[in-house]
Amino acid sequence: MTPVIALVGRPNVGKSTLFNQMTRSRDALVADFPGLTRDRKYGDGDHEGRRFIVIDTGGLTGDEAGLDAEMARQSVQAIEEASIVLFLVDGRSGLMAGDELIADQLRRSGKQAHLVVNKTDGQDADVATADFYKLGFDSVFQIAASHNRGIRSMLDLLLPEVDEENQDRASLYPGIRIGVVGRPNVGKSTLVNRLLGEERVVVYDMPGTTRDSIYIPYERQGEEYTLIDTAGVRRRKNVSETVEKFSIIKTLQAIEDAHVVILVIDAREGLVDQDLHLIGFVLHAGRSLVIAVNKWDGMDPEDKDKVKEQVRRRLDFLDYADKHYISALHGSGVGLLYDSIRECYASSMAKWQTNRLTEILQDAVAQHQPPMIHGRRIKLRYAHQGGSNPPIIVVHGNQTDALPGDYKRYMENTFRKVLKVTGTPIRFEFRSGENPFANRVSRMTPRQKVKQDTDLKKGRRIKKTRMKSKKGR
Repeated sequence: MTPVIALVGRPNVGKSTLFNQMTRSRDALVADFPGLTRDRKYGDGDHEGRRFIVIDTGGLTGDEAGLDAEMARQSVQAIEEASIVLFLVDGRSGLMAGDELIADQLRRSGKQAHLVVNKTDGQDADVATADFYKLGFDSVFQIAASHNRGIRSMLDLLLPEVDEENQDRASLYPGIRIGVVGRPNVGKSTLVNRLLGEERVVVYDMPGTTRDSIYIPYERQGEEYTLIDTAGVRRRKNVSETVEKFSIIKTLQAIEDAHVVILVIDAREGLVDQDLHLIGFVLHAGRSLVIAVNKWDGMDPEDKDKVKEQVRRRLDFLDYADKHYISALHGSGVGLLYDSIRECYASSMAKWQTNRLTEILQDAVAQHQPPMIHGRRIKLRYAHQGGSNPPIIVVHGNQTDALPGDYKRYMENTFRKVLKVTGTPIRFEFRSGENPFANRVSRMTPRQKVKQDTDLKKGRRIKKTRMKSKKGR
């Protein structure tokens, strides 16, 4: 499972700053679901190939009451869901009474937590940390989140190496891994059962594939799939349209572990901001995406047109993702999802030859050249593939750091069209090589070298003479 890191501590100790450093972004999936406060933010990170989910919780004081108590309860729930808890304290303020109360709560929870002393920049880190040892934590880290110091070494120790389970995931859970995600009560459970039940050939009775598990391997029409469930698989007789049990952590883990993500949207409520937050997380994780607009049955034609227009307008940046209008309850349109799933998987796992990618690059540059930067045109020389799920294309050239965003989008659209990539984002890495002429050994003869030096001196004398004549005027 993808590790989950919860950040807890008093207000203003630097949790949000650390969150932004760990996710390398100021963006976050903000929980705005029934029963959840907006003080919990979710993001995903990548540390040397090791992916993780991080939760930024609301500030705790240790003795909350009223609304603060509800916020504290949500923070405690985040702690329970986490596999790693980081307890942040302020190295400049020193040990506070609230820190001791929070430390006591963490001990009573039985959760293994690590003490992180933040804001150690500009002072002796050991002196700033000394008072906090009395809290009794086995592991203590010293960081300066605002300067991104100490975070990488901390993650090196906290995050496991890519373990055998991750390496062998393809054999443990064969075929295409499908994550079904969405807000509560949009029909995820009904869709999960439809996907499993329609023309089902075999459902494996394996340990760990019960209702409480997230992985359900199965076969359909001779093809292998693994459904990553976020709603809880239920027997058909127990399926109902009641509010489903929802876990953001399960949703984010399903996105990370999937090849293809089906985002379920309630057609009768329309597209809401939280749907866009989930889409953003899917794209940030680089996963293929299929949009399923559910509860399409029984709607008036006028209402259907409004929903389609809303989806077209607000999801115009997802023109490459298939959109299906379905009724999971009655099964209409559900079977067509498998066509999109297979196309998405094929695109996300595709392999392309270097000469093919370089040919597309050269044709794109010939059609529309990169701009001039400081009097020199950006050069893009060749391309090769750097990875899959999502596809990564590495483009080599010079001055690539100055390549504008609109030209990068032009490149993505060109490669997507030529390679017929469907449903999955394409990531580009632009790399600049060293100047090939920087260390070239001069091949001039001594006589040529003397002539060059003479010409340079002569040019400088002429320039000085002209400058003096201008001053005389």
